[in-house]
Amino acid sequence: MEHKGFTIWFTGLSGAGKSTLANLIAEDLRARGMKVEVLDGDVVRTNLSKGLGFSKEDRDTNIRRIGWVCEVLSRNGVVAIAAAISPYREVRDEVRSKIGDFVEIYVEAPIDVLAARDVKGLYKKALAGEIKNFTGVSDPYEPPLNPEIVCNSATETVEQSRAKIMSRLAELGYLV
Repeated sequence: MEHKGFTIWFTGLSGAGKSTLANLIAEDLRARGMKVEVLDGDVVRTNLSKGLGFSKEDRDTNIRRIGWVCEVLSRNGVVAIAAAISPYREVRDEVRSKIGDFVEIYVEAPIDVLAARDVKGLYKKALAGEIKNFTGVSDPYEPPLNPEIVCNSATETVEQSRAKIMSRLAELGYLV
């Protein structure tokens, strides 16, 4: 049976758990025989968006590129999973409107929790003013207003979030 393509878009601050959840959901969907491609923000930046900086314009361009790839994959029967900070609501909504079959997942956690789990020490540097334009500290992050799913990685285990996402995908009619 041919599966319908759609896009799952994980948004949230650095270190919230977007990539972890994206990869687990990809595993679950593949186990159901679905074709899945994960577009991780960090990986995309080194390939598809090499050369872009972190200005608002460059961030928007990066998200539009990820969105375009998701759109192409989705229309060809693939489940495209994007895991990217995607800080600006307007460009996320623009991508949603182009794709149509779009499930937005907001992975939230408070800054103090993110800073405590940050192995690279980026939050510490950003909070000390050593990193400019750091999303959530010195650059804005606009949480989605009506995401299909909200996972709080400070209060939920990875398995609880995973189960919540799979259950909601079933409710929305995306699982076969």
